[in-house]
Amino acid sequence: MAMAIMVPHYTVDDLATFPNDGNRYELLDGVLLVTPGPSVGHQVIASRIQTRLSNAVQLTGIAYVVGPGVVVRLPNTQLQPDILVFPTSYKADTDWRKIKENWLAVEVLSRSSKIYDREFKKDAYFALGVGQVWLVDRWTKSVEVWRSPASRRIARDTLRWQAPKGGPTVTLDLAEVFAGIE
Repeated sequence: MAMAIMVPHYTVDDLATFPNDGNRYELLDGVLLVTPGPSVGHQVIASRIQTRLSNAVQLTGIAYVVGPGVVVRLPNTQLQPDILVFPTSYKADTDWRKIKENWLAVEVLSRSSKIYDREFKKDAYFALGVGQVWLVDRWTKSVEVWRSPASRRIARDTLRWQAPKGGPTVTLDLAEVFAGIE
């Protein structure tokens, strides 16, 4: 006779009790997901993308660009994209739980999280109302651009993103983003 496996379920409030040990603790429908801290290459890529987005939309006052960000649906889902873009209609000190409009979530794939990011987290972002998701792949030097769960485009040279509500267009040269990254 098969025996059921008991998987503990957690809430967003439970996350505050987990150690600050360099791992990333996230919840998806109450299931705890733990990934190791990012590598240097991962952070360099994220920093380059975040800088370009910030120069276009944060410095102009249209949106905030943070990394990592937090997307929450109480009581049992809290995800942390590497970069999150949301409008300045929210004050800079707004509680993550109150931000309901996220324009862009960016995940830089790592060996430990790429399946999770592609197969579960991407769809969860859309279910949480995120407008667009980028999956940045350092090994293929490309970015999967998802405008919906069924709308994928792969950028290999240049990536353009227009901020919602008539905001500016950001152009990323992917050769620059991935420069020096093996």
